This record gives sequence, C-alpha cells and structure tokens, in this order.
Amino acid sequence: MDKDRVEGKVKDVAGRVERQVGEWTGDAEKQAHGAAKQVEGKVQNAWGKVKDAAESTTTENRDPNASDNADEAEDRKLRSERKAG
Repeated sequence: MDKDRVEGKVKDVAGRVERQVGEWTGDAEKQAHGAAKQVEGKVQNAWGKVKDAAESTTTENRDPNASDNADEAEDRKLRSERKAG
C-alpha cells in the first residue's frame, strides 16, 4: 500500500473530525478548514490508489521467469565454454 493512501486517509479522518467539531460548536472557520482537509486527504488517497494500480500493473506484466531464463542462459554458456576449453 502506497504511503499516500495512508497519509490521505489520516487527513480525511482528521478533516472530518475537525469539520464535525466546527458544526457542533458553530465555528464556520473550523468547519471550512476541516472540509478542506478532508478534500486534500481524499485527493491524496486517490493518488496513492493510482500509484498502487500502476505498480500492480507493472508487476503483473513483468515476466516472472526472466531472471530464471537469464540464469539458464548463463549456465548453458558456462557449460559450452567448459566443453570447448
């Protein structure tokens, strides 16, 4: 999980709490600040999700046998060099 998702969720929750406290106390400035923090958190969380999806796609498209194939090719090369030498 990307750190932006975690940090975004924390900001979202903190903003929600601040907005709610502003509503209970009648503090419009606190409400507005909390709502803005909530939006910031939601955007950051969404950005983290995009990065996670990109990482997942990259990982899925990676050839899991690529390093094995390279190792096998190296082994064949070493064996043929030994036979020739």
